[in-house]
Amino acid sequence: MKKWLFMLTFSLLAIMLVACGDDETIETSATSDTDAASSGGSAAEAKTYKFKLGHEAAETHIKFEVAEKFAEELEKNSDGRMKVDIYPANQLGKEADMAQQVESGTLDFAVLSNGTMSSLSESINGWFMPFLFNDLEAAANAASSGPAQQMMKDLETKSMVGYGVFFAGQRHILSSKPLDSLADFKGLKIRIPGSPVLESYYKAIDAGPASMPLPEVYTSLSTGVIDAVDTDLNAAVSQKFYEASNILTMSGHIVFPEVVIGSKKTVDAMTEEDRKIVADTWASVIEWGVHEGIATNDALLEELKSLGVTVNELKNMEEFKQLSESVYDQYSSNPTIKAFIEENK
Repeated sequence: MKKWLFMLTFSLLAIMLVACGDDETIETSATSDTDAASSGGSAAEAKTYKFKLGHEAAETHIKFEVAEKFAEELEKNSDGRMKVDIYPANQLGKEADMAQQVESGTLDFAVLSNGTMSSLSESINGWFMPFLFNDLEAAANAASSGPAQQMMKDLETKSMVGYGVFFAGQRHILSSKPLDSLADFKGLKIRIPGSPVLESYYKAIDAGPASMPLPEVYTSLSTGVIDAVDTDLNAAVSQKFYEASNILTMSGHIVFPEVVIGSKKTVDAMTEEDRKIVADTWASVIEWGVHEGIATNDALLEELKSLGVTVNELKNMEEFKQLSESVYDQYSSNPTIKAFIEENK
C-alpha cells in the first residue's frame, strides 16, 4: 500500500513539473519582443504592414512605373516587413475618390495628378503657373524649394502627408494646323484638363478652352468639335491623338506634376523609424521618377516624329509670357504661390 502511494505521489509530481515547464515556454514565447527590446531592438521592429496604393494610370504611364518601383524598394528597405498592393487604372475609383480615401485613412498612399490635388489645396496651383520653367530639369530643381515644400505641408489640413512631385511632362498642343503666333490662338477650341489656371491662361491668349473627359478627346478632334488638345507627350502617344491631329506645337507652357501623398492616419500609426523608412523610400523613388520621366519624354518625342507628327515651335514666345502675367496676378493673393512665382520667374 505504501509503495502504491509512493508511486502515485511521484507520478503527480512529474505531471506538475511538466505543466510548469509548458507554462514557462508559453511565457517566453509571448515576451520575445520584450526580450528583443532588452537586447537593443524593439517590439515595433517586428511589425509588418501591407499598404494599399492607388493611381489612375495604365501600364504605359510613369505613374505606374513609380508605384511599382516604390513597392519594390519599400519591401527591400524594410527587410520584407512592408509590402504594397497596387491598384492602377482607377480600380479604386476616380482620382477625387482616391483623394477622399487617403483623407479618411482607407487608402494608404496615392499618386494623383496636380489637377486633382490643386482642387483640394490652393497653393498647389503654383505648379500650373504658365512659362515658369524652360524644361523639366528646372521644374525638378524647383521641387526642393521652400515654396514647393510648403505646398506639401499645406496638405496636412486635408489629413494627408505630401511626399513630393515628379512629372508626367510639359504640356504642348496637338492640332491639325500650325500654331505659330498669338493670332493663331484667337477663338481656338482647345481641350484642357479641368484646371482654373489653364482656363485663365487660354482666355488670356484669346483661345476658347473646354474641359472634357479624356476618352472623348480623340473623337472630338476627329469630328472637329475641338480644334486642338493641350497634352503631354505620353497622352499624345498612348491615346493616339496624333492620328486625329498631327501637328505638335512645342509650347511647354506648363509642367504637369504628379503628387505623391500618404494618409496621415496611416503614417501617424507608425513608429518614427518606420515613418522614416517610408519617407526615405519615397524620396529616392520620386527622384528616380523625375529622371525616368525626362528620359521617357525625350523618347516619346522621337516616337511621335517616327509616327509622322510634324513638330512646330511657337514664334515670339515672349508675347505669351507677357500675357501670362495676368495669371500670376490672379493667383498671387496666395503667399505660397506668390513666393513660388518670384523664385522661378
